[in-house]
Amino acid sequence: MIKLNAKQLRTYEKDEKAKIKRNPIYIILDNVLDTYNIGSIFRLADAVAAEEIIITGASEIPPNTRIKKASINTTEWVKWKYEDKALTALKELKEKVPGIRTVAIEQSDKSIPYTEMKWEFPVALVVGNETYGVSQETLASVDQIVELPMFGVNISLNVMVSLGIVLYEVMKKISIHDKIS
Repeated sequence: MIKLNAKQLRTYEKDEKAKIKRNPIYIILDNVLDTYNIGSIFRLADAVAAEEIIITGASEIPPNTRIKKASINTTEWVKWKYEDKALTALKELKEKVPGIRTVAIEQSDKSIPYTEMKWEFPVALVVGNETYGVSQETLASVDQIVELPMFGVNISLNVMVSLGIVLYEVMKKISIHDKIS
């Protein structure tokens, strides 16, 4: 295993950003308040070469020192924007990206296990507030709701952890050929 120090993790060439082939994955943060979660979500978006993060509601936005620290500067690599409401972000994506599937990661009586979802590009994944989850109006407007099964006493996972699990399921289910071609 290669161990990198903090400086090596945060070093990149600005012109390298243009060379990255982005996957048609959009991540919408519906009122995510913890800046460390937001920064970690930037790292996840970079890890899967997501197209864009859309930050909404009362969420902090870059530049923010805690977001920057948690993101390890991926706020400089990953395209992002701010929108007042997640509902507005979803509507704009549906108009801008033909065929996009919108999927909330949330516990709901309408959800299915994330492993049973037929994942296809383009996809927008919505994650919600750490306490209240994805807003009801947003849940009502997505194409599908998926959830992670919980087997212990705790009934939920951290928003960034849940998103990471689902993102890698998306990448696993969509073949490398589909992703790269």
